[in-house]
Amino acid sequence: MEDKINYPDIIEFLRSNIKRETGFLKELEEYASIHHIPIIQPESAALLKILVKLHRPQKILEAGTAIGYSACILAEAMDKSGIIDTIEIDEEMADIAKKNIQEMGYNKRIRVLLGDALEVMECLNSSYDMIFLDAAKGQYNEYLVQSLRLLKPGGLLVSDNILYKGLVAQKEKIQHKHRTIAVNLREYIHQICSDNRLETAIIPIGDGMAVSIKKGS
Repeated sequence: MEDKINYPDIIEFLRSNIKRETGFLKELEEYASIHHIPIIQPESAALLKILVKLHRPQKILEAGTAIGYSACILAEAMDKSGIIDTIEIDEEMADIAKKNIQEMGYNKRIRVLLGDALEVMECLNSSYDMIFLDAAKGQYNEYLVQSLRLLKPGGLLVSDNILYKGLVAQKEKIQHKHRTIAVNLREYIHQICSDNRLETAIIPIGDGMAVSIKKGS
């Protein structure tokens, strides 16, 4: 079963042409690869940076910190005054992220919140200009409720891994270990595309990315 949403030669071509990370961010990419830690794919990271530069958010919420790679990518693209709250459920991973964020010099701009993403989001009362979802894919539907509550009118909701290795479009029987996530993501895609409060585009880049704008001014 093919588990990619793009042809390998297209991916290779894109990655050979887009501007890649250097310095410590490149080291983080290598660390993630060696330790099998999933981080945002290069072409998706490039799009994410463009979205931030276009939208110019001053406050971002991220669900799913991992080693802090994408939080640092976001901070790099933001204005110097921009701040990020990022949520990580794994305490050891959160500690690694904090060290990496400090190494990048972003410890005063990026706050790592330890806990289950949904539970933390339910406790937040701040409003955000942008929310980036990259945590447990099977819970995106639950995250959506809180995201709509926390996102400012005109705010940007970006959801990564939305096509889940192409399995959301798989018509054949999906392996049991992937089935629930694929079904939940199908429902999530339906929700963000049909919700009258959102304008949404689904982009087949990386592992799939949804970009939604919350209507209002």
